[in-house]
Amino acid sequence: MIPKQMRTALATLLYLAFSTCAFAQAEETAAAAVTTSERSFLEMIAQGGWAMYPLGFLSVAALALTVYNFIVLRPKDFFNDEVATELGGKLGEVDIEGAKEICANNPTPLTRIVNHGLDSIRDGEVDMELFRERLEAGSGKELAQPFVIINYLSIIASISPMLGLLGTVSGMVKAFSSIATVGMGQPDLLAGNISEALITTATGMLVGIPTMFFFFYFKNQYGKLVADMTMYLNDMYGDLRHGLRVKPQAASIPESSLPQEPNEPGN
Repeated sequence: MIPKQMRTALATLLYLAFSTCAFAQAEETAAAAVTTSERSFLEMIAQGGWAMYPLGFLSVAALALTVYNFIVLRPKDFFNDEVATELGGKLGEVDIEGAKEICANNPTPLTRIVNHGLDSIRDGEVDMELFRERLEAGSGKELAQPFVIINYLSIIASISPMLGLLGTVSGMVKAFSSIATVGMGQPDLLAGNISEALITTATGMLVGIPTMFFFFYFKNQYGKLVADMTMYLNDMYGDLRHGLRVKPQAASIPESSLPQEPNEPGN
């Protein structure tokens, strides 16, 4: 007869042994599942075939362009409210040299456009029509480059699904070629070709859909910045025109018509 204490000890040892074995088996199962998941993901990329390489390049390019536009398309990189107000004041006073100095000390797309218009003023003679034309030409030059970068997102968004579809066609051609060669006796070969077709289609859409979203997002941001800059340029054009109207009127008043200070007694 086994004593009660020994039976308890044996039961405890058996419980610990079974628990250890079960825990070890669970760890092996989890590790195998993780390894299988990782292997499946890598195999899925490999099964995509040649189309996965250009799609991977396009995904990296789309990510880089998205980060770049987030950094570049900020109002402070296009204009400064305080500088724009000060520049408008100088133009209202027809202080051309002062306005050029502000543009030189605060290089932004707005000040470069205004400075391009100020270059049309020679020997103090202001041609408002030429000044406006120079502002429009400077605007086209300064505002074209950011929109070109944004358009690259549209190109990637359009090409990615088409490239995925091309990979799909390639996979289906391989599938039907394998059927014509070996028949339906090797389903694993047929499944691999069909997997290539479906994976490339899904990858192309995964790259193209978010890229198209960010294209429209940055396009709207750019449109808002252009509208704000256009408002500032119109205000500055109006300030200079107003200054030119006021300045000749002040200069045309004869000195004799200005109020004179009364003479002190005894003079």
